[in-house]
Amino acid sequence: MNPYEIRKLFPILNQEVNGQPLVYLDSAATSQKPAVVIEAIEQYYRGYNSNVHRGVHTLGTKATDAYEGAREKVRKFINASSIEEIIFTRGTTTSLNTVARSYGLANVQEGDEIVISYMEHHSNIIPWQQVAKQTGAVLKYIPLQEDGTISLDDVRATVTNATKIVSVMHVSNVLGTINPVKEIAAIAHEHGAIMVVDGAQSTPHLKVDVQDLDCDFFALSGHKMAAPTGIGALYGKKELLENMEPIEFGGEMIDFVGLYESTWKELPWKFEGGTPIIAGAIGLGAAIDFLEEIGLDNIERHEHHLAAYAMEKMSTIEGLTIYGPKDSAKRAGVITFNLEDVHPHDVATVLDADGIAVRAGHHCAQPLMKWLDVSATARASFYLYNTEEDIDKLVSSLIKTKEYFSNVF
Repeated sequence: MNPYEIRKLFPILNQEVNGQPLVYLDSAATSQKPAVVIEAIEQYYRGYNSNVHRGVHTLGTKATDAYEGAREKVRKFINASSIEEIIFTRGTTTSLNTVARSYGLANVQEGDEIVISYMEHHSNIIPWQQVAKQTGAVLKYIPLQEDGTISLDDVRATVTNATKIVSVMHVSNVLGTINPVKEIAAIAHEHGAIMVVDGAQSTPHLKVDVQDLDCDFFALSGHKMAAPTGIGALYGKKELLENMEPIEFGGEMIDFVGLYESTWKELPWKFEGGTPIIAGAIGLGAAIDFLEEIGLDNIERHEHHLAAYAMEKMSTIEGLTIYGPKDSAKRAGVITFNLEDVHPHDVATVLDADGIAVRAGHHCAQPLMKWLDVSATARASFYLYNTEEDIDKLVSSLIKTKEYFSNVF
């Protein structure tokens, strides 16, 4: 793949910021969108905007076909066995909350255990905190190794026969760590627990096969994989979803409504109350087509190369600390770092003056920040449209930032 040619397919990247060509290194927060995705959404609104499922007129039929066609694309993309196992949501946060509220509250009791890790995003911590509070369950954390990886020995020591749910992110949004979720799922199942995977940071970058992982639930967000904001999906094994109650009630998800009792539609629609995110789903389908044409294996190789290149170049900057695995093969295209004696927000501000967009803050991972013994970090994250030249500019700007603040103070 040629990232310079791919870059041309993303209209927003062809601009200057503060008089400099834009270098976008914040794809872990949200990715940019190719023209084909933008055009797919525009075509829906211009040509066949209509609600789905309810109408029999031409526009309604075309919209329904596109919406359900997108569901099939998601199914194939992550290799689910049936479209009944694919629920459209607003994103990973909504998906994880759905599992916590629908499955967790119904299947966890006082004294049971819920196991997560210190590296989790807040959206994979807070829902389980709430389940534990409401049920009297015990929330446990898998410890991290010094390099920010998870040891399977630690997983075995943490998961017990009292564990009912294990929920771990596939790829860390801070450390870039690629977690062994397949092996963790096997350990969870040995103890009769279910395995939930936060796939927000893996689905855009790695080939995901939920059947091979043997996870019970898998959550993803469209906006991190070249699709629109506000759309995502929850995969769940059919036998689990069939026994779960919906958490949102209203139109679309009902079969029959009486004065005092109602019944639900079959899967997956019983979890999709109200008018769904039609344009978003169509955009997600277009993004999947785009990514599959390029090839997830190609994207993964490119990002591993960029991560290794960035770590090599950034490691030459005195006073710069990189967090997470030192082995680039164990991490995705995320480099989180701090520059000695310079606050991450100041780093990000100076980089922005050079047209370089990075993220600064706690990255919705405050327990991990505490584990790292920092209040915040800066983060550069790469995607298929980034190049070695982008990293060279980042390194050059970081050196300038370091020199500027050393002279000021």
